[in-house]
Amino acid sequence: QVQLVESGGGLVQPGGSLRLSCVASGSIVGTNFMGWYRQAPGARELVAAITGGSRPNYSDSVKGRFAISRDNAKNTMYLQMNSSKPEDTAVYYCSIAGSFGSYWGQGTQVTVSS
Repeated sequence: QVQLVESGGGLVQPGGSLRLSCVASGSIVGTNFMGWYRQAPGARELVAAITGGSRPNYSDSVKGRFAISRDNAKNTMYLQMNSSKPEDTAVYYCSIAGSFGSYWGQGTQVTVSS
């Protein structure tokens, strides 16, 4: 059984930075997808992902401002958010998938406001 626990959300001013973390417990050997989604009122949006050994992909709305990374030794995935905008306000979810199935974190609220 895999569990994902997110942290790092909170209030940030426009133009500010925040780093979200997602720690995975359990065996995640065979992971072939790691991603961050967000959901404001409306549909859930994929903002950043790493698939297999490829380079990260980003939605147009965050490209150049956000960066996804992973630390395999710590079973942790990160989302570095820079140059934040009010429209980045949402609940952010991490997700992984592989031969073991697919899993989601519980979500962490990010609010961008002055």
